[in-house]
Amino acid sequence: MRKKFFKIFFLVWLLLLSSFTMYYNVAFALEPSGNMIYRGIDVSAYQGYINYTEVRNAGIDIVYIKASEGDYLEDPEFRNNYNNAKSNGLNIGFYHFVRARSEEEAIREAEFFSRVISGTEPNCKLAMDFEVFGDLSTYEINNISKVFLEKTQELTGKEMVIYSNTYDARTIFSSELASIYPLWVAQYGVSIPSDNGKWENWIGFQYWDRGNVPGIDGNVDLDRFTEGIFISSGGEVPNPIDPSPEEIKNVVYYTVKRGDTLSKIAALYGTTVEQIVELNNIQNPNLIYIGETLQITTSDKPNTEPTSTTTTYYTVRRGDNLWRISRRFGTTINSIVMLNNIQNPNLIYPGQVLLIRRAVRPNDTHATGGTFYRVGRGDNLTYIANRYHTTVANIVRLNQIRNPNLIYPGQILKISNS
Repeated sequence: MRKKFFKIFFLVWLLLLSSFTMYYNVAFALEPSGNMIYRGIDVSAYQGYINYTEVRNAGIDIVYIKASEGDYLEDPEFRNNYNNAKSNGLNIGFYHFVRARSEEEAIREAEFFSRVISGTEPNCKLAMDFEVFGDLSTYEINNISKVFLEKTQELTGKEMVIYSNTYDARTIFSSELASIYPLWVAQYGVSIPSDNGKWENWIGFQYWDRGNVPGIDGNVDLDRFTEGIFISSGGEVPNPIDPSPEEIKNVVYYTVKRGDTLSKIAALYGTTVEQIVELNNIQNPNLIYIGETLQITTSDKPNTEPTSTTTTYYTVRRGDNLWRISRRFGTTINSIVMLNNIQNPNLIYPGQVLLIRRAVRPNDTHATGGTFYRVGRGDNLTYIANRYHTTVANIVRLNQIRNPNLIYPGQILKISNS
């Protein structure tokens, strides 16, 4: 009798527990804004070359493309990603990674983002990706977000969406922002994102950051989107007024290493200790920490001559650092970092081969690096030759290829001498 009682009690307990779990999952989950779900990905230069025909054939409907970061950095693959995704009929959205630390910087970033995407025709809402806050207060974060969102919408005429993980949506972003701008939420390993107490639903859900999609080498973020992600007004993004050359900054982010001082860093980048202190709100100039990230504005004036670009490869030599290499090729540290997926800008090795995209001024007789291409999965010489408007025979000759039917992913091919 006692055994039977405990058995019945245990079964009732299990039933109550499963009922509570089911209720909890339903009651505390954030639902999509509609029943129609679109498969999506979001990409940047870190994915390298993408075969969007394969992406489309894999059933992807929407691609979000990184356009810019801060008030200086255009993603190196932005134009390629946009043009190739558009030519394959995919729905397209753009996102900007916010670095602003004040409302004034938020305005500059909105202007820069708008310039980068001008002339394009996205059909998905523009996304604000603000996730690195430093020592900003919640009040400051929301003010910066509000200014960036409003200014971008004003300049582009396009609607906005906030990208955020579930934790920041719950603890950082305000109910005021949630009442105006929809949510693209990131939460991995779950089928339904958790309720954050502010947004009633989501129009975007990034559910995994290590997805595999045909046409893309390596991992890619996977998303689901509802019809709410689409903008209500189409057309081309207008071109805002360009800033004067004096307003353009060459900004880099530097990670402090052992033995560094502000004087040493300032000398390395051609700036002053005072400027670094002001830009990073440093209370004690004699106290910086290993691993700390500093924003640096260099003293270079931008080149106002019309330029084009060329791509080349450089083999690192003993004594090199990214600053010297960037100066030699007329590019920036961040461009080299992005193109080569460098995790630590302070750590490069003799013999390491770096991809360099450099500016070429008219009549630059030293710009003879040529055009190079890194072979991707599924590539063949016919495809590469057609892409660069050359011939298979020319590529074979330039690279001394013995078997034109045998090339390898990761192999670097010279396409032309100029």
